[in-house]
This record gives sequence, C-alpha cells and structure tokens, in this order.
Amino acid sequence: MTQRTLADWLSYLEQLHPTAIDMGLERSREVANRLGLSQLAPKVITVTGTNGKGSTCAFLAALLRAQGLRVGVYSSPHLLRYNERVLLNGQEASDQALCDAFAAVDAARGDISLTYFEMGTLAAFWLFQRAGLDALVLEVGLGGRLDAVNLVDADLALVTSIGLDHADWLGDTRESVAFEKAGIFRAGKPALCGDLNPPQPLLEQANALPAPLFLRGRDFDLAIGDGGWHWRGACASGQVLELHDLPLLDLPMENAALALQAYALLGMPWQPEVLEAALLGTKVTGRLDRRYVDWGGKRVSLLLDVGHNPHAAEYLSARLAARPVAGRRLAVFGLLADKDLPGVIGPLAARLSHWAVAPLPTPRSRPASELQAALTNLHASVSVHENIAAALESQCEQATPNDEILVFGSFYSVAEALSWLESHATGD
Repeated sequence: MTQRTLADWLSYLEQLHPTAIDMGLERSREVANRLGLSQLAPKVITVTGTNGKGSTCAFLAALLRAQGLRVGVYSSPHLLRYNERVLLNGQEASDQALCDAFAAVDAARGDISLTYFEMGTLAAFWLFQRAGLDALVLEVGLGGRLDAVNLVDADLALVTSIGLDHADWLGDTRESVAFEKAGIFRAGKPALCGDLNPPQPLLEQANALPAPLFLRGRDFDLAIGDGGWHWRGACASGQVLELHDLPLLDLPMENAALALQAYALLGMPWQPEVLEAALLGTKVTGRLDRRYVDWGGKRVSLLLDVGHNPHAAEYLSARLAARPVAGRRLAVFGLLADKDLPGVIGPLAARLSHWAVAPLPTPRSRPASELQAALTNLHASVSVHENIAAALESQCEQATPNDEILVFGSFYSVAEALSWLESHATGD
C-alpha cells in the first residue's frame, strides 16, 4: 500500500468525524491513554483566551529558548502549512514526522471517532513526548474546559483576555466564556489572567480549586510610555521583580507582560538584557505583521492582522491610532459568517479611507454583499471583489507610498494575502 502523504492524512482527518467541533474529553482521553501519553515535558504551560494566545505563546517560548531550553509549541489554526501548528525548538515538524504521528494515533484510536482537531492535538502530543523537550507551550483551540489540549495537566495556566467569540460553544456572556476558559486551571498550580476585568466565574474557579491566582493590575502590570515600557511582577517566592525602559514592541505588550509573569514563576534566571532581547526578537506571522510589496513601480506598505472579533478590532483600532501614517489607510477585509460583523467593523470604520471586501475561500464565509451593506450603512467607502487577492491588487493600484493597506478579518484573509505575497517580490 502506498504511504500516505501529509496532504492525504489531512484529507482523511477531515472525514473521520461527523462534525468539525465535538466538545468533550472522553474520546481523546481514551486514545491518549492507549498511546501512553502522560508526561510530555518537565514543564507545561497552557494558554487560552479570546485574543492574544498566539503572541503570548510566542513570547513565552522565546523567553524560555533564550535560556537554552528545548521548547515545543502547539498552536492553531495554521496560515499556509499545517506544519506551523507543531514547533519543535523553533522548527516546524516535518511532513514525515506528522505522518508518523497521525499513523500512530489512527492505529491507537480503533473504532473511536475523533475530530480533525483532536487527531491533530494527539499527534502533536505524541511528537512532543518523543522530542526530549525541556518545556512545552500549548495553545487551547476553543474555550478551555472541554478542549483536547486540556487533557494535559499544566504547571501554569494562562488566560490572555476574555471577550465574546464562538458564542455557539462558549455562551454569549463574558461570564460563560470565563467559566470555560478557567477550566484549564489546576489545583495548587499557578493561574494567570491578563484581562484587567476578569469575570467572577474565573475568580471563583481559582478559589475553589484552589489555584494561586496572578492578576494583571494587581500582581503584575505594565506601563507604556512614548519611548518604552516598564514591567512589574513577582517570582514564585513573592519577591518583586521589575524591568525598566523596555523597547516598544510591534506585538501587544500586554501579552508580553503576561508571558514575563509566567516566566518569572518558573524560577528561571532573571537576566534583563536576555529577556529584553528575547521579547524584541519575537515575531508572529499574521499578527500586526508589517510587509512590503513592489507594485507598479512603487513600494506599498501592508499590515496583516488575523483579528476577527470585536475585542481584536478595538485593540487594532487603538494600535492604528497610536501609529498614524502620512497618507491613508486602506482595508482588505473578509469575515466568517458566524462572526459579529457590526462589532468588528465599528471600531475601525472611521480609521479606514476605503474598504475592499471579498468572500473568503470557505463555505463558512460571509457574502461580500453583506459586508458591503454593513459598511455602506456606516457611510464607508467600499468596493466588492471576487476574492482577497483581487481586493488586495485593487488597493495596491490606488495606494501611494504614504498609504498603508490593512488586511484583516480572519485567518483566511491573512492566509490569502500571504499566498499572494509569496507570488510577488516582497521585502521585509
């Protein structure tokens, strides 16, 4: 029999389970037990939140790797290659490694049906356990309590932010979302929250376990100035730690502050220069990701961001306000049908001179006509295009070197833009 390629496996995974999302840990736990998945690494950190998970994971992995540790990172979704989801000491897992892992999970599951995400999570765990890692950073896929990542008992549990998203699964209040996300907390293990206004269910869960709770604004915090930022927190013994005059970052410094507090609780060496360099060197594809393309004899500036809910849109709006451009800001925008369209476009409508909207390459896309209608109601200038690439080319045509094109609204929007950029000569 011909060996399956990674593309074959991914196609197979999509057909295994009758629904894409099936919350619950029983099926995954049984397969994990059959595979002997237990201690994946000496230190495990789990990260959940409505926004900011990816950059928090990246900051934390960079801080740990700066100490010479071998670090694994699991994240989702991917942008261009599935391999992006499984990082082994900074390197994407190879096609062959992923194929071997999928084969192991498939053999172990027997007649147990698993979703695409559950198969992928168990395959990542299988690779991590064999990699001889020193630390592992796991990004929750959806929620926390019933997400497959929550099979692992983490040494630290981080909640980045709490907003409304995935209401069909997590509920339509911040309280219900907080309850689901607090499901990653473990008795006696530190729990950290970067949200300045954590809902009561999160506080109650930490208290009930009990889990030592570290809150931003109380136990750790940051102050951002014009030329830099400062951080204050504490180590596990309670000793106050501070970092002064850190350089401003492109990625959210609130998430860097959360990662620093997590790092401080792990008892690692505290070397300000090393920590600063690690934070400054952290980049995340598709998150406040600045790119350039030569188009029609001019250099066009792009900003890619996967923001797709009101919380992310409000943050993005604030970042744009803090970094004005000499010319206009133009938008390339697509959105999934289950997202809050008014909540996403509202904070940004006044900051963007013209919107080029398009459907996304998925049946879950919201029609471009609906995007156009909502923006027209806000008196925004808007044009409709066949796809994200066509929308991007249209904006590049009218952009001047002083303008900036913002591509946002979905991982699909950014992935399409990245594919388009790969086919054109781009610079950093």
